[in-house]
Amino acid sequence: MKISIVAGGPEHLIPDLKPSDFKRNQNWIGVDRGTLFLLKNGIFPQHAFGDFDSISDDEKKIILDSSIKVNQYQSEKDATDMELALEWALKQDPEQILIFGATGGRLDHELMNIQLLYRSLRVRTEVKIIDNRNEISLHLPGCYDIEQDHRYSYVSFLAQSEEVTGITLEGFKYPLEQAKLQAGSSLCVSNELVNKSGTYSFDSGIILMVKSRD
Repeated sequence: MKISIVAGGPEHLIPDLKPSDFKRNQNWIGVDRGTLFLLKNGIFPQHAFGDFDSISDDEKKIILDSSIKVNQYQSEKDATDMELALEWALKQDPEQILIFGATGGRLDHELMNIQLLYRSLRVRTEVKIIDNRNEISLHLPGCYDIEQDHRYSYVSFLAQSEEVTGITLEGFKYPLEQAKLQAGSSLCVSNELVNKSGTYSFDSGIILMVKSRD
Protein backbone atom coordinates (compact mmCIF):
# COMPACT_ATOMS: atom_id res chain seq x y z
CA MET A 1 0.00 0.00 0.00
CA LYS A 2 1.10 3.54 -0.77
CA ILE A 3 -0.31 6.72 0.75
CA SER A 4 -0.19 10.22 -0.68
CA ILE A 5 -0.82 13.20 1.60
CA VAL A 6 -1.74 16.57 0.10
CA ALA A 7 -1.54 19.66 2.29
CA GLY A 8 -2.63 23.21 1.60
CA GLY A 9 0.62 24.72 0.39
CA PRO A 10 0.71 27.03 -2.64
CA GLU A 11 -1.04 25.20 -5.46
CA HIS A 12 1.47 26.26 -8.12
CA LEU A 13 4.12 24.23 -6.27
CA ILE A 14 2.09 21.02 -6.31
CA PRO A 15 2.96 18.82 -9.31
CA ASP A 16 0.35 17.29 -11.56
CA LEU A 17 -1.01 14.42 -9.47
CA LYS A 18 -2.85 12.69 -12.29
CA PRO A 19 0.03 10.81 -13.99
CA SER A 20 0.08 7.08 -13.33
CA ASP A 21 3.36 7.25 -11.40
CA PHE A 22 1.51 9.13 -8.66
CA LYS A 23 -1.97 7.57 -8.91
CA ARG A 24 -1.01 3.89 -9.08
CA ASN A 25 -2.03 2.02 -5.92
CA GLN A 26 -2.35 5.25 -3.97
CA ASN A 27 -4.57 5.99 -1.01
CA TRP A 28 -5.11 9.74 -0.79
CA ILE A 29 -5.30 11.91 2.32
CA GLY A 30 -6.23 15.59 2.35
CA VAL A 31 -4.82 17.95 4.96
CA ASP A 32 -6.96 21.04 5.53
CA ARG A 33 -7.14 23.01 2.24
CA GLY A 34 -5.32 20.19 0.48
CA THR A 35 -8.57 18.24 0.64
CA LEU A 36 -10.26 20.80 -1.60
CA PHE A 37 -7.29 20.74 -3.98
CA LEU A 38 -7.73 16.99 -4.42
CA LEU A 39 -11.46 17.23 -5.04
CA LYS A 40 -10.93 20.06 -7.53
CA ASN A 41 -8.48 17.86 -9.44
CA GLY A 42 -10.78 14.85 -9.61
CA ILE A 43 -9.06 12.84 -6.87
CA PHE A 44 -11.28 11.60 -4.05
CA PRO A 45 -9.40 11.24 -0.74
CA GLN A 46 -10.30 8.49 1.69
CA HIS A 47 -9.49 10.65 4.74
CA ALA A 48 -9.16 14.33 5.59
CA PHE A 49 -7.33 15.82 8.58
CA GLY A 50 -7.33 19.33 9.95
CA ASP A 51 -8.95 22.15 11.84
CA PHE A 52 -10.03 23.57 8.44
CA ASP A 53 -9.46 27.13 9.61
CA SER A 54 -7.93 28.07 6.26
CA ILE A 55 -11.14 27.52 4.27
CA SER A 56 -14.55 29.18 4.19
CA ASP A 57 -17.68 27.72 5.75
CA ASP A 58 -19.02 26.88 2.29
CA GLU A 59 -15.80 25.07 1.40
CA LYS A 60 -15.85 23.19 4.69
CA LYS A 61 -19.45 22.14 3.99
CA ILE A 62 -18.34 20.59 0.68
CA ILE A 63 -15.88 18.42 2.59
CA LEU A 64 -18.23 17.55 5.46
CA ASP A 65 -21.08 16.66 3.06
CA SER A 66 -18.87 14.24 1.13
CA SER A 67 -18.29 10.64 2.07
CA ILE A 68 -14.70 11.43 3.04
CA LYS A 69 -13.83 10.28 6.55
CA VAL A 70 -13.11 13.64 8.19
CA ASN A 71 -10.85 13.91 11.23
CA GLN A 72 -11.56 17.43 12.46
CA TYR A 73 -9.64 19.10 15.30
CA GLN A 74 -9.74 22.31 17.29
CA SER A 75 -7.44 25.08 16.09
CA GLU A 76 -5.74 25.13 19.49
CA LYS A 77 -3.79 21.86 19.61
CA ASP A 78 -0.28 20.55 20.22
CA ALA A 79 0.39 19.22 16.71
CA THR A 80 0.00 20.58 13.19
CA ASP A 81 -2.57 19.12 10.84
CA MET A 82 0.26 17.61 8.80
CA GLU A 83 1.79 15.92 11.83
CA LEU A 84 -1.56 14.37 12.75
CA ALA A 85 -2.08 13.11 9.19
CA LEU A 86 1.44 11.70 8.92
CA GLU A 87 1.18 9.93 12.28
CA TRP A 88 -2.04 8.27 11.15
CA ALA A 89 -0.51 7.29 7.81
CA LEU A 90 2.58 5.75 9.42
CA LYS A 91 0.37 3.60 11.65
CA GLN A 92 -1.08 2.00 8.52
CA ASP A 93 2.41 0.56 7.81
CA PRO A 94 2.43 1.49 4.11
CA GLU A 95 5.32 0.80 1.76
CA GLN A 96 5.65 4.48 0.89
CA ILE A 97 4.24 7.89 1.83
CA LEU A 98 4.44 10.83 -0.59
CA ILE A 99 3.74 14.32 0.77
CA PHE A 100 2.63 17.19 -1.48
CA GLY A 101 1.69 20.79 -0.70
CA ALA A 102 4.15 20.88 2.19
CA THR A 103 6.61 23.46 0.83
CA GLY A 104 6.33 27.15 0.00
CA GLY A 105 4.09 29.52 1.88
CA ARG A 106 4.96 29.93 5.57
CA LEU A 107 8.61 29.09 6.22
CA ASP A 108 7.93 27.75 9.72
CA HIS A 109 5.46 25.22 8.33
CA GLU A 110 7.85 24.21 5.53
CA LEU A 111 10.76 23.66 7.92
CA MET A 112 8.53 21.73 10.33
CA ASN A 113 7.25 19.53 7.50
CA ILE A 114 10.83 18.68 6.54
CA GLN A 115 11.62 17.87 10.17
CA LEU A 116 8.65 15.51 10.20
CA LEU A 117 10.73 13.27 7.93
CA TYR A 118 12.54 12.19 11.10
CA ARG A 119 9.43 10.09 11.80
CA SER A 120 10.41 7.91 8.84
CA LEU A 121 13.67 6.89 10.51
CA ARG A 122 11.93 4.70 13.11
CA VAL A 123 9.75 2.76 10.66
CA ARG A 124 10.17 0.76 7.46
CA THR A 125 8.11 3.22 5.43
CA GLU A 126 9.80 5.41 2.81
CA VAL A 127 8.61 9.03 3.18
CA LYS A 128 9.25 11.77 0.61
CA ILE A 129 8.23 15.40 0.27
CA ILE A 130 7.65 16.34 -3.38
CA ASP A 131 6.93 19.64 -5.08
CA ASN A 132 7.29 20.97 -8.61
CA ARG A 133 11.07 21.22 -8.36
CA ASN A 134 12.22 19.05 -5.49
CA GLU A 135 12.08 15.62 -3.90
CA ILE A 136 13.26 15.46 -0.27
CA SER A 137 14.03 12.39 1.84
CA LEU A 138 15.96 11.55 5.00
CA HIS A 139 18.39 8.64 5.39
CA LEU A 140 20.26 6.67 8.03
CA PRO A 141 23.73 5.11 7.44
CA GLY A 142 23.91 2.46 4.73
CA CYS A 143 24.49 1.99 1.01
CA TYR A 144 21.80 3.16 -1.39
CA ASP A 145 21.26 2.83 -5.13
CA ILE A 146 20.13 5.90 -7.06
CA GLU A 147 18.85 6.15 -10.63
CA GLN A 148 18.97 9.09 -13.03
CA ASP A 149 15.62 10.87 -13.03
CA HIS A 150 14.67 13.15 -15.93
CA ARG A 151 12.66 15.30 -13.52
CA TYR A 152 15.68 16.29 -11.42
CA SER A 153 19.06 17.53 -12.68
CA TYR A 154 20.77 17.84 -9.32
CA VAL A 155 21.28 15.70 -6.23
CA SER A 156 22.39 17.29 -2.96
CA PHE A 157 23.24 15.74 0.39
CA LEU A 158 22.94 17.83 3.56
CA ALA A 159 24.16 16.73 6.98
CA GLN A 160 21.27 16.58 9.45
CA SER A 161 23.51 15.52 12.32
CA GLU A 162 26.61 17.28 13.61
CA GLU A 163 28.65 15.32 11.09
CA VAL A 164 28.31 12.51 8.59
CA THR A 165 31.29 10.19 8.24
CA GLY A 166 32.44 7.86 5.49
CA ILE A 167 30.31 9.42 2.77
CA THR A 168 31.08 7.84 -0.60
CA LEU A 169 29.50 8.86 -3.91
CA GLU A 170 29.91 6.68 -7.02
CA GLY A 171 28.57 7.48 -10.49
CA PHE A 172 28.43 11.21 -9.70
CA LYS A 173 30.08 14.16 -11.45
CA TYR A 174 31.82 14.94 -8.15
CA PRO A 175 32.63 11.57 -6.55
CA LEU A 176 33.70 11.18 -2.94
CA GLU A 177 35.36 8.39 -1.03
CA GLN A 178 35.13 8.09 2.75
CA ALA A 179 34.68 11.83 3.18
CA LYS A 180 33.35 13.72 6.19
CA LEU A 181 30.36 16.05 5.81
CA GLN A 182 29.88 18.60 8.58
CA ALA A 183 26.58 20.27 9.44
CA GLY A 184 26.53 23.61 7.64
CA SER A 185 28.92 22.45 4.89
CA SER A 186 27.93 22.83 1.23
CA LEU A 187 30.39 20.12 0.10
CA CYS A 188 27.65 17.91 -1.35
CA VAL A 189 25.33 20.54 -2.84
CA SER A 190 24.41 20.51 -6.56
CA ASN A 191 26.02 17.23 -7.56
CA GLU A 192 24.87 15.31 -10.67
CA LEU A 193 24.69 11.70 -11.74
CA VAL A 194 26.85 11.12 -14.82
CA ASN A 195 25.84 7.49 -15.18
CA LYS A 196 22.34 6.04 -15.47
CA SER A 197 22.73 4.82 -11.91
CA GLY A 198 25.04 5.32 -8.98
CA THR A 199 25.37 4.72 -5.26
CA TYR A 200 25.74 6.80 -2.14
CA SER A 201 26.78 5.43 1.21
CA PHE A 202 27.89 6.67 4.63
CA ASP A 203 28.92 5.18 7.95
CA SER A 204 27.39 7.44 10.58
CA GLY A 205 25.06 10.40 10.93
CA ILE A 206 21.86 11.42 9.16
CA ILE A 207 21.60 12.77 5.62
CA LEU A 208 18.91 14.81 3.91
CA MET A 209 18.86 14.06 0.18
CA VAL A 210 17.37 16.70 -2.10
CA LYS A 211 16.78 15.97 -5.77
CA SER A 212 16.04 19.23 -7.60
CA ARG A 213 15.92 21.16 -10.83
CA ASP A 214 16.21 24.84 -11.76
